[in-house]
Amino acid sequence: MKNNRGFIYLILLIIVLLVAKYIFFPSVDGIAPTGSSSTKDIPNNVEGFIVHPSVINNRISVTGTVTANEMVELRPEIAGKISYLSISEGKPVQQGQLLVKLVDDDLRAQLKKVVAQAKLANDKLLRQKELLNIQGVSKEEYDAADNEVQSLLADAEILKVQLARTEIRAPFSGVIGLRNVSTGSTINQENVIATIQQINPVKIDFSIPERYSQVLKVNTKIDFLIEGSSNKFTGIIYAIEPQIDTGTRTLKVRARAENSDNKITPGAFARIDILLDQINDALVVPTEAIVPILKGAQVFVSKGGIANAVPVKIGVREEKTVQIVEGISAGDTLITSGIMSIRQGSKLKFLLVK
Repeated sequence: MKNNRGFIYLILLIIVLLVAKYIFFPSVDGIAPTGSSSTKDIPNNVEGFIVHPSVINNRISVTGTVTANEMVELRPEIAGKISYLSISEGKPVQQGQLLVKLVDDDLRAQLKKVVAQAKLANDKLLRQKELLNIQGVSKEEYDAADNEVQSLLADAEILKVQLARTEIRAPFSGVIGLRNVSTGSTINQENVIATIQQINPVKIDFSIPERYSQVLKVNTKIDFLIEGSSNKFTGIIYAIEPQIDTGTRTLKVRARAENSDNKITPGAFARIDILLDQINDALVVPTEAIVPILKGAQVFVSKGGIANAVPVKIGVREEKTVQIVEGISAGDTLITSGIMSIRQGSKLKFLLVK
């Protein structure tokens, strides 16, 4: 009797457990009782964006440096003492203007001596020529006299070149910088007397990512800003490096800008903006609609209130928007919020559609 009673108690316990399971865990076996709904049937509250064609500007924004159109350090070609110095710091100079003169008394004396010797030698040569005509001297004697004249004239030319090296003239028109020497200073090739820069026009040097190397062309216009100025300046690209830098994967570019009012200072930091082209019928979506995946990106498109994951190809990126070049069409409704909580086939409830 006791054994039968224990068996009955066990059967009743199993029945109670089965009823409790059915009441409190109705979806464990994948079957929901009548009148209840599964989690999948609960719609996700989301916001949407209706895709429509719009205008987008394909731009490059980079940084660069302003440099002088021409710039040289003024150094003497020979050592010597400064006898004349005409440098007005920060002032314009003209090409060929004499800026520095070194003491040249010894060279002038040597030149005067050689010129006198060359005159005497030339007079002798003329007499030798007359004698040669009447066979008073041999051809060898005449040639020796002529060689002496030519040698002295060559010596005179050398001295003139050395005299020219005692003068430092402006190689081009520009602005002279701060001088580092004074009249009476003894200088050599290691001394920088001053710098001279041509600042109208100026150059703008910058680098662009290699993906733009095929679309950026010479004569493209650039807009740029410099620190300390609210003015927007423009320039024209005139040279592009023919090789991509393998270390940075960038391409060096150089533009030129007018600077007639001297508002652009060489060495300034420049923020550069380049308009490559304008796309009039681009499909542009908010950046928050893009979901990164292993092989690119995707968006969720609503199809009859159901989320549908669609792989997309991205084009031009802007601060808050992204161009989609493949995967969606005009009129599609994209999910822009609650993306992390939805999956393929999730039901959607739109709180806001833009």
